[in-house]
Amino acid sequence: MERISDKDLRVIHAQLERSVDNVLGVEKRCSCGFPQVILSYPIRDGKPFPTIHYLTCPHLRKEVAKLEEKGWIKKFEELLSNNTELFGKLQNAHKQVISKRQALLKPEDSDWSSVLTSVGTGGIRDWKTIKCLHLHLADYLAGIDNPIGEMVYNLIVEKECADCFCKTFEL
Repeated sequence: MERISDKDLRVIHAQLERSVDNVLGVEKRCSCGFPQVILSYPIRDGKPFPTIHYLTCPHLRKEVAKLEEKGWIKKFEELLSNNTELFGKLQNAHKQVISKRQALLKPEDSDWSSVLTSVGTGGIRDWKTIKCLHLHLADYLAGIDNPIGEMVYNLIVEKECADCFCKTFEL
């Protein structure tokens, strides 16, 4: 993880069109140098925030939204229900996220530990469900061995924008 700069925070704010106050760092950057995935602290506004890897890249977010519109969440859930090996790999990905999330917790937030260990990536309780493809891709790009995230990544033809779009966010 790279430390977050003020410039990164401005770009992330513009990418997401909202402020983020629990960002710890940048997990993945595009070839133009802009954040694609950020690492978030698992507590926000005094409550659990189980999504520690957050996809910020506008290009990837649009590409993933297109896949969701084409029904890929349901397709992946069907694949998981019929493939025990794939489901086992996804369970391991959830466990990796839980371990990483727990390691991020400050001692003063340890009361939330049991809540945060009871859910997988993005707060998913039933690991046979996908919830959204964005969080699986974010996990994969952040180095989690997430098979759904890897398949999502492989479905995306253009992995990055052609024009360094986030350059327009630099202030």
